Formats: sequence, C-alpha cells, structure tokens
Amino acid sequence: MPDPIRIQKYCADCGLCSRRAAEARIAAGEIRVNGVPASLGQKIDPERDVVEYRGRRVLPAAAPKHYILLNKPRGIVCTAKDEKGRTPVTDLVRIDGARLYPVGRLDMDSEGLLLLTDDGDFANRLTHPSHEIPKIYEVTLKTPPDAEQLRVLSAPMVLDDYSLRPVGIRPLGADKLEMTLWEGRNRQIRRMCERAGLSVARLRRVAIGKLKLGALRAGAWRELTPQELDYLRSGGKLHSESEKPTC
Repeated sequence: MPDPIRIQKYCADCGLCSRRAAEARIAAGEIRVNGVPASLGQKIDPERDVVEYRGRRVLPAAAPKHYILLNKPRGIVCTAKDEKGRTPVTDLVRIDGARLYPVGRLDMDSEGLLLLTDDGDFANRLTHPSHEIPKIYEVTLKTPPDAEQLRVLSAPMVLDDYSLRPVGIRPLGADKLEMTLWEGRNRQIRRMCERAGLSVARLRRVAIGKLKLGALRAGAWRELTPQELDYLRSGGKLHSESEKPTC
C-alpha cells in the first residue's frame, strides 16, 4: 500500500496542475475527496480515495508504453527469464520501470529483428493469426540447394498436421535464400529445410513487413517511431506516402 500523500502533490503528479495552482483550487472548493471538499494539506490514499475536480475524477497519468526493435544475437533466448541459466533477451534492453516481453519468438540459434514491448494489447494484436504483416529472413545453407530442393520448399507443406501458407522463396546467392513467411510455426524454416534435405548454417530475420533491421548492430536496440507503430497497428495498411515508416 502506498504512503498517504498531500492532495496538492497528488493533483500535480496526475498532471492536473501545479501544486500552487492545486492549493488555489482547494481553497476555492473545486477539489473534493470522496465527495467532501478537500482541505489544504490533507493527505489521501491514492489507491482508495476518490479525488474529483469540478465533478471529474482525477487519475494518475498512464505510464508510457515502450516499443522496441532489437537486433537479437545468436545464443540469446526469447524469454523474460530462463530456468537453465541462459541469457534472456530482456537482459539486452533495460528501461527503468518497464517490464518488457518479446513479441513472438526467434529460437536461440536464430538472430535478427525482434520486437519487445510492455503493451499487452499491442503484442496480442501482432501475434494474432489474422495479422497480415510478413516476416522476412535471410537463410544461409550448409550446401547450395538444387532445383528439386527449391521446389520442395516452395510447394505446399504440412507440419504437425497443419497446412502451411505458401512461403516466398528468392535466391540471394549459391547457398543463401530469402524466405518470406506469413505465419510463424515452431522452428518453421529449419523444419522446412530439413524436409527438403537441407541444413541451415545461419538464420537471420531482417524485416517485419516494411520494418527493416538495417545497420543496427547485434545486441543493439532502438524505439519504434510513431509511423512504424501506426504501420504495425494498421496491419501494414499505410494510407499515404507521408505515413510510411522510416525503416
């Protein structure tokens, strides 16, 4: 339970006005506590007492939410805590007062673009099956794929009795592919490659839709821009050129 605080400090902390202005409003009888006019110097319990200004509830300002784009290094696990003593991804992003969680996952041996947030509604929206923003990966293989193996990767495939959505395949070199996924089954790319007789040497997520990893070094992070947040919240539907995220 928080310690009682003076009513004028509470009003200032809530962003209603300064302490001096709150004192003037208390003296004018404009601020009430539990329906009774407040008095100067009165202390309140923020969790139990109801403070009103001219009939409207005075509430603490909402804590700001955080939306982070991280370049996850290989060997880091996508959890907030790991019972095996491995380094969790949340150790890489420290913001005072924020409890961040990864949005979706990259397995421990994979690297690249990962979003973290303390906004549960935002995370749920991005991980819902109806979300239509693709995830783009660079996949380095231990051996160059032949035409038949590329055909297997591009063809309809079933994993765990689930029919996968078509995956975009684009060669980037003799042993490197760009793969575009519209969903994220557990270790999907690695298992697809195994089905085609291929082994993955390196797996790196480079983009989520128009959000790109760019030159962000491994282990580094940045806040998403307002334009990028609008893009993600809209499911990738940009309404004008000026709304395009600065990726």
